[in-house]
Amino acid sequence: MVEEVVEITKRGYPALWEAGGGFSNTGYARIIANKNGNAKKPIYIRTGGELAGKEHALFIVEPGDVIIDLSRHHQDFNISVKQIKTIKKEGDKLIAEMIEIAHFDKGEWDNEDIAEKYKEAIDVAKEKSEIYHCRTPLYYIHD
Repeated sequence: MVEEVVEITKRGYPALWEAGGGFSNTGYARIIANKNGNAKKPIYIRTGGELAGKEHALFIVEPGDVIIDLSRHHQDFNISVKQIKTIKKEGDKLIAEMIEIAHFDKGEWDNEDIAEKYKEAIDVAKEKSEIYHCRTPLYYIHD
């Protein structure tokens, strides 16, 4: 089980950021998807300040949602697919408890079925990690 402190919106909802981008030889990305791997509607999209490789879109998250975390060195990817199991309150913080449901490194997946189910979100994470100084969200429902 992986635990991560999540953002708290003004209305008290748990939220996570889509973030990332590419640099000369490296890159990273975080993509937020629903339990079926589909894009979600963000509650906020950043348009000002330093955006290159930073946080781009804020999403309310709930148990079942899937988080794709990816790091890249040249074309060598390390990808973690996690699913939120619970969100608990600890003091004034909200903590998402997640389990890793698939992992890719050294050129192969440890769970091909999960990789196929979330392929679209994973492909967007790869793309985001390769966009030099990415400044915009990529995986979200547009108005």
